[in-house]
Amino acid sequence: MKQHNLKCYPSYFEAINSGLKTFECRYNDRNFQVGDELLLREYDLEIGYTGRILVKKIVYILSDFIGLKSGYVILGVQW
Repeated sequence: MKQHNLKCYPSYFEAINSGLKTFECRYNDRNFQVGDELLLREYDLEIGYTGRILVKKIVYILSDFIGLKSGYVILGVQW
């Protein structure tokens, strides 16, 4: 299991934090695997990192899907 340190913009961070958003769309340059953890660090374009962090486990990976740009994946995360 790996832990992936990722920036997350405030509106997406809030949606994940509330449970409304249970997925992430990311370029797969890190070889994401089911069971890995996403360390989502809230990042505001005006002030930088806010200090808020969420840890979410990858439970599903959607790749090679029609309409999904090559090299990108949809990561289902545990709520």
